[in-house]
Amino acid sequence: MSKRDFLVEIGTEELPPKSLFNLAQAFADGVVKGLGTSGVKHGEVEWFATPRRLAVRVGALADHQPDQEIKRQGPAVANAFDASGQPTKAALGFAASCGVTLDQLQQVDGPKGKVLQFVGVKKGEPTTSLLPGIVSTSLNELPIAKRMRWGAGEQEFVRPVHWIVMLFGSTVVEATVLGIAAGKQSRGHRFHAPQPIAISSPAKYPETLIEKGRVVVDASQRRESIRTGVNTIAESLGGTAVIEPALLDEVASLVEWPVPLAGRFDARFLDLPPEVLIATMQEHQRYFPVRGPDGKLINAFITVANIESRDPDKVRDGNERVVRPRLADAAFFWETDRKQRLEDRCEALRAVTFQSKLGSLFDKATRVEALASHIASIIRGDAALAQRAAKLSKCDLLTAMVGEFPELQGLMGRYYATHDGEPTEVAAALAEQYWPRFSGDQLPQTPTGIAVSMADKLDTIAGIFSIGQKPSGTRDPFGLRRAALGVLRICVERKLDIDLYQLVETAVAQQPIPAPAETVEEIWAYLMERLRGSYLEATDQGVTTEMFDAVLGSRSHSPLDIDLRLDALKSFLALPEAQALSAANKRIANILRKVPEAVSGAVSTDRLQDPAERALFEHVIATERGVNPLLARREYAAALTHLAGLREDVDRFFDGVMVMADDAEVRANRLALLSRLRSVFLQIADLSRLPG
Repeated sequence: MSKRDFLVEIGTEELPPKSLFNLAQAFADGVVKGLGTSGVKHGEVEWFATPRRLAVRVGALADHQPDQEIKRQGPAVANAFDASGQPTKAALGFAASCGVTLDQLQQVDGPKGKVLQFVGVKKGEPTTSLLPGIVSTSLNELPIAKRMRWGAGEQEFVRPVHWIVMLFGSTVVEATVLGIAAGKQSRGHRFHAPQPIAISSPAKYPETLIEKGRVVVDASQRRESIRTGVNTIAESLGGTAVIEPALLDEVASLVEWPVPLAGRFDARFLDLPPEVLIATMQEHQRYFPVRGPDGKLINAFITVANIESRDPDKVRDGNERVVRPRLADAAFFWETDRKQRLEDRCEALRAVTFQSKLGSLFDKATRVEALASHIASIIRGDAALAQRAAKLSKCDLLTAMVGEFPELQGLMGRYYATHDGEPTEVAAALAEQYWPRFSGDQLPQTPTGIAVSMADKLDTIAGIFSIGQKPSGTRDPFGLRRAALGVLRICVERKLDIDLYQLVETAVAQQPIPAPAETVEEIWAYLMERLRGSYLEATDQGVTTEMFDAVLGSRSHSPLDIDLRLDALKSFLALPEAQALSAANKRIANILRKVPEAVSGAVSTDRLQDPAERALFEHVIATERGVNPLLARREYAAALTHLAGLREDVDRFFDGVMVMADDAEVRANRLALLSRLRSVFLQIADLSRLPG
């Protein structure tokens, strides 16, 4: 069986830049899946993507599907022949369906006796006959939100398709994909090399398009070329380029032949907040800003053209002309917004709906005021400052600058509050209310920022759950997952020992509509699932779902306390006594679960008959005295180490004592002893949830 490389390229109109790399990866994944399903062996798989093409190259692809052994079981032998030994219709029909005679079938053992069985071989098909279907299926399964049609055809794709390349080695794969016959003719840069370019083999695909087509098809190569070029120009300007990974990817998805160029803007615009300049250049123009040696922005930018112009100055001048009115608009917004105090915008929030059933942004800010003030008191912050910050928290949403740059919400509030003479911590909190904005983002730094951030997020969660619109599947329009993780991170990483359950109750009680009785419990379960997920996803944490369940069994309502218990449990599980005590707790839980009546921990010493149960009781009492001070100080690791000393007495108890004794009073007393023993462990974690 020989092997050859395979190449498929889909040539299109300009593809959406923000989803280009995802589409290319999904295309490659689809091809790999199709080959795997068909059983065709292959080597390395690579994807390529430019604004006008998606391509996949498969190395060392086998030219044939392997032969497959086929086994089919038919009727029972007892039903396959009549009393005289002649074949029945069932046997003859099964043989005919397999394309063989009756004597070519086997008799093998089945689940209920002997059955007829056909064993054959299905010859593998040529890979070239499988590839058209694999490619078509992969394209049909791409994550495209909205497909479009073009021309008079019925084909649909993310953009109109103009050419298809499909090569197996140097041979064209005969296929029609998306209504276009496959060939070996690719196309180069739209302006530099618009003529068709023949691809001689998959191996030469990238270099052929670079040399003849002025197209860099390797996305990582194109990205690094842009990064290097932008950095080189920034150094020549005496500065450092601001290169955000997302912008670098987007620019790499917009060009096929990247040519970085520097441009300038009027130095007067440097009086604007740097975030405004960066947003203007990055979001609106896809430019890379430049910082000087002092870290401040300089009046320069770097753009990446998709053409190597004979007159670069004209390209530079064109970009400078485009950015100038953008910056002038931003300067106008900056001056205009500061003519009105943030506080004076509060009443206008009444006209902006937060959610139809939950009221306006004014209503939300009012709820956040009360909750933020409460949280500030708990964390020893300034309740008055938290209340003030919450009152102003949404006012910058009505400014012209945030209307133009929504991503600057909160940040512009901080600038405008500072201009208005608000306390420094209030101004900082207006920006910090949205932190963390994404996974790994910074957390609020000030007590006021912490209070407002938590209050805002909890109010959103409580409100959306109260109206029955909690997230489901991938649908989360109000960002509750992000809000929940933000609250949890603040509690744990800022070392805030807060009763989060009580805060949820307060937030739900403040909502404008009565919430169903189970809402608080639903929110708490939702928060704990997010917390569980964060530990399981962090591979360096060493937390399993059973460990998390064990700690959750302690019914702690503080995420920080839960974190401390998990750390202690990790240490405990390294002890030699851990497995035996976990198994004992599981056994105790099972015993108590089967007892119909409630079992108290009140043990009568007069009814302790066996030396093993007396010894265990005395050890439990002594352990409680030693553990309780440790629990008060939340020294959970030390407490669990202390509890590990119970192992031998627990083992002797279960080896020598019949818990379910015939004497009802003795039985009840032994159950009470087990209940008391279990309650000591439950103060830290429910060890019965652990494997063992």
